[in-house]
Amino acid sequence: MDENIGFKNNFLWGGATAANQIEGAFDIDGKGLSSADFIEYIPKEQRTKDNHMEVTTEHIESVLSGEHSGRFPKREGINFYHRYEEDIKLLAEMGFKAFRLSIHWSRIFPSGYEEKPNEAGLAFYDKVFKTLRKYNIEPIVTLSHYETPYGLTEKYNGWMGRAVIGHFERYAKTVFKRYKGLVKYWITFNEINIINISPFTGGGVISDQLANPLGDPYQALHHQLVASSLATKALREIDSDAQIGCMLARMKHYPYTCNPEDVLKAMQDDQMNLLYTDVHVLGEYPNYYKRFLKENHIELKFEEGDLEILKSYTVDYISFSYYMSLLSANSEEGERTEGNLMNSLKNPYLEASDWGWQIDPIGIRIVLNEFWDRYHKPLFIVENGLGAKDKVESDGTINDTYRIDYLEKHITEIKKAVLDGVNVMGYLAWGPIDLVSMSTSEMSKRYGFIYVDKDDEGNGTEKRIKKKSFNWFKHIIQTNGSHL
Repeated sequence: MDENIGFKNNFLWGGATAANQIEGAFDIDGKGLSSADFIEYIPKEQRTKDNHMEVTTEHIESVLSGEHSGRFPKREGINFYHRYEEDIKLLAEMGFKAFRLSIHWSRIFPSGYEEKPNEAGLAFYDKVFKTLRKYNIEPIVTLSHYETPYGLTEKYNGWMGRAVIGHFERYAKTVFKRYKGLVKYWITFNEINIINISPFTGGGVISDQLANPLGDPYQALHHQLVASSLATKALREIDSDAQIGCMLARMKHYPYTCNPEDVLKAMQDDQMNLLYTDVHVLGEYPNYYKRFLKENHIELKFEEGDLEILKSYTVDYISFSYYMSLLSANSEEGERTEGNLMNSLKNPYLEASDWGWQIDPIGIRIVLNEFWDRYHKPLFIVENGLGAKDKVESDGTINDTYRIDYLEKHITEIKKAVLDGVNVMGYLAWGPIDLVSMSTSEMSKRYGFIYVDKDDEGNGTEKRIKKKSFNWFKHIIQTNGSHL
């Protein structure tokens, strides 16, 4: 095999972010509140459970009344709203071919259900997308990235309400028409499987208002899947030159041992992770899911035409995040990883990040091959990276060699997958500029090639500083990964 064959010339190198983690400006130019605006920063020593992304009705009421005095870092982000030109120029200096970002739905429709959009919000993204185009950077735009307008939570308990489908469809059509010619690649829902792990994060659903906390999020999921298909239909009617994909938090499960019971459990866990792409790509609910619903006494409500919509409007490509692999066992006894939204039994063959995420570069090659074998659809890695504690040295440098090591190992395995014959569209490193952590609302959990001078308490100058990894990734892009 010719080892010089690798990434195609139009491979989309770049980075990925989310509006709620970078923009700030949460209450200006007509923007409404979103689910992210209620997520409080809690110092690690005060956290009481792994999954602290959920909120209660009581919490929301206390925040809205002003009684709650906590910090909400996603309201501040890193001030991308006012510094986007500076930040995009730095990404261009690295040679980015693509930049993934999301539109804050509540900038366009402040409560989520208005009839007419907020022009100031639309105008902001006009400027961002035109700036990206100025530097020949392809915008990869997510419609909903953990940013459900709070108005929809208040009125319908988020995606539990069937009516939200229509509001999302209006929003999608509005931005498809507005940004036709500026945006060629769209993603409907970020990590759509998170709605069944953290309903508030994934869909603005408050769990303490659910009659069936296990089953009800699957109804909300059905609404999102129908909405995703209707958005796909709308894009094809509005801009036939653009493409639209789904997005999954890929959580590859290995069996803890070669005991067939562990192997079976790993297969079942993998199936439930791939449920979301099965529907998006194959256009129907798989039999294993129907069995799961029946065994757990979950009855979904369908409206006439739902299944035909899912079947008729499948995605153009599959995008996904990959950070770690997990272990499955018939018995849950044993040491567990730390994790945040995701944890599992500890894999003795893997190292872990500062936040307990198991580092498994070979896993991304496995995932890519399995996706390709299952679907034969183009694949897009739209999140991968290392959250770590970075130190600014006395001379102002940041020697993040550990990040370079992490990314190099993963990109090398991606290249091997390409040599295996997998069609990979691109690679977007998560958080190319430091941002507020999704799961912990920390700034100290840094992913970027660019350091942002801001700490967990919100102190700092917001100054941008290039890390050692900045020039390393620039070289990767310049050489199209040929030296790996």
